[in-house]
Amino acid sequence: MSRIGKKIITLPEKVEVTASAGKVVVKGPKATLERAVSPSVMITVAGKEVRVAPVSGHEDADVVSGTTVSHIENMIAGVTEPYTKKLLIEGIGYKADVKGVEMVMSLGFSHQIHVPIPATLKVTSDKGAITIVGSNKEEVGQFAANIRAFKKPEPYKGKGIRYEGEVVRRKAGKKTV
Repeated sequence: MSRIGKKIITLPEKVEVTASAGKVVVKGPKATLERAVSPSVMITVAGKEVRVAPVSGHEDADVVSGTTVSHIENMIAGVTEPYTKKLLIEGIGYKADVKGVEMVMSLGFSHQIHVPIPATLKVTSDKGAITIVGSNKEEVGQFAANIRAFKKPEPYKGKGIRYEGEVVRRKAGKKTV
């Protein structure tokens, strides 16, 4: 069994975890998250402790127990303090605007790109930056990755959308003799 799977999760103040048949629900001061759980693990909640144990007879029980512990820890962290991803936009004429429930981006194409924003996320756009905030770590990361995929940073001028803190390896262009 993995070391992470054996770990006992201690709950912070104002966080409740309930585990029922096939799902776990985490309620906190900022949000409520729900997730389906594999039948190869058993979750027990006792006071301020949550334990995940593999069910015997399942082939992948040891592997899934560690993954389940990580998911529950991420859910607990998300309901107490939301996750944030920041994307930077570089390039002349490249911009992003949030209009209602969708984001409109101009990224050097002949058309604008319209992206619907999930209801569980809060997206803001400043000059040259997009900030994504949400309680679910997977949703925040996936939405940021989808936005970045529209125009990845190119290595010659560095134009495109990149994560804050991401280093883009620059190449030298053509050299004149």
